[in-house]
Amino acid sequence: MFDHICFNHRRNAARPLLVGVLMLSATSALASQGPPIPQGKPDAIVKTFAPGETPIPTPKANVPPSAQQALVLHNNAPAKVYFGAMEGPAPLKARSIGSYAKGCLAGGAALPVDGPSWQAMRLSRNRNWGHPELIDYLKDLADAAPSLGWRGLLVGDLAQPRGGPMTSGHASHQIGLDADIWLTQMPDKRLTREEREEVSAVSMLKGPLDVKGADRSVDPKKWTDIHARLIRRAAQDKRVARIFVNPTIKKALCSFETGPDRAWLRKVRPWWGHHYHFHVRLACPKDSRGCQNQNPPPPGDGCGSNLTYWLSDEPWVPKEPRDANKPIVKKRPMALAALPNDCRDVLEAN
Repeated sequence: MFDHICFNHRRNAARPLLVGVLMLSATSALASQGPPIPQGKPDAIVKTFAPGETPIPTPKANVPPSAQQALVLHNNAPAKVYFGAMEGPAPLKARSIGSYAKGCLAGGAALPVDGPSWQAMRLSRNRNWGHPELIDYLKDLADAAPSLGWRGLLVGDLAQPRGGPMTSGHASHQIGLDADIWLTQMPDKRLTREEREEVSAVSMLKGPLDVKGADRSVDPKKWTDIHARLIRRAAQDKRVARIFVNPTIKKALCSFETGPDRAWLRKVRPWWGHHYHFHVRLACPKDSRGCQNQNPPPPGDGCGSNLTYWLSDEPWVPKEPRDANKPIVKKRPMALAALPNDCRDVLEAN
């Protein structure tokens, strides 16, 4: 039940916390033909302060993003403020550092905006970065897609240029080994930048899940065997540790696989959300010192009692309505001090 490591799809619309931080020289905004490319190595004075040594800097308004400024790292400041501000990768050897929900990325590579059989979506987020092994994996899967009957991939969020906590939307995707792939195939045209912001992925759900006695199945008018073949191909790659899908999709995959090889189903795990995309998670690359893998999934194909729980009312239908007078306690953003020490080197590299 806890496969995903704090990837919160029920409340994934957290707003960025505006904390004033002077940032490293940033590259220009995304060019129309691809991700940002660092322009030289700006000078920066960098200092890390211990908790209580200095206050968090106050906001500086109207600071041009191309200005060469100092980055002041404060251990108690939300890490997402620093990592969300980085527009380019750390010029270090490629390395995934820490765990999927508490780490960062050195030497990140960008998935090109366009490829022969893929298109990157939501370019304004600048989240088409990952460990080079993830980029290679996505290109391989995209190359295989047409042979499966799938025109090509629409690729959602990977990681920020230097990984780390995101300003909104994800708790994982921090070390450049996670990727969201839409369950909508690439169109037969190149989408404009505006379309990539506005086009929505298509949900595979037949109906709402949070209704007592709901039919928790995929919509047969939307879900096809081609979807299943794509996910099977994605899971069969040895680099993959897990793939997260909605429980309804896991149910469909369990029925789809009638052959003797059901080993790939073990990697496909049911989780909240994931009805409009599937989430691929690679295992730690062998040369990424300090990268922490999850424990392997439980034995078996995952089509038994655990899936029965996910398809029941219990995880979806509230037992009693929420008390409107009870305040909602918001989780404090992850502080920089919570991340591996090497993540400071990632932020300071220029």
